[in-house]
Amino acid sequence: MDEKRAFLRHAVATVAYRGGKAVRGAPDRFAAYSPDGSPRTAAKILAHIGDLYDWALTQAKGAEAWKDSDPLPWAQEVERFHAALQRFDDYLASDAPIAAPLETIFQGAVADSLAHVGQLAMLRRLAGEKIKSENYARADIQAGRVGVEQRAARREFD
Repeated sequence: MDEKRAFLRHAVATVAYRGGKAVRGAPDRFAAYSPDGSPRTAAKILAHIGDLYDWALTQAKGAEAWKDSDPLPWAQEVERFHAALQRFDDYLASDAPIAAPLETIFQGAVADSLAHVGQLAMLRRLAGEKIKSENYARADIQAGRVGVEQRAARREFD
């Protein structure tokens, strides 16, 4: 596997790790949380992240298409998030050709998803459902590990 493809797989695994931490243990009521009462709820943000990875997969396959998904119930949306990452990572891990420049996929879907994962972490704090901080440079993140099951944090702090 070439270095760019391997790096993109690591970036997707990073989204899975950090995104998983941002949503893990969040109560169902968190799905409807919006600090300003706007329709941009936690569930809508998570659905958008899933849409980003569905879009990235269509770019990779050479048939770019965008779809705005309505949010599912919280637990199902969390599953959808990881499933979208898995589908995209599986494609990256295969020998299938990538139709779009990897840099384009990174600067679009992947970079946007990292910003939204940060929004979800901040919303957790604002909703009174704070998650612990972590030194992510020391996290056990591996390409291909994009599901719900992630390694425990090596060092968390308040």
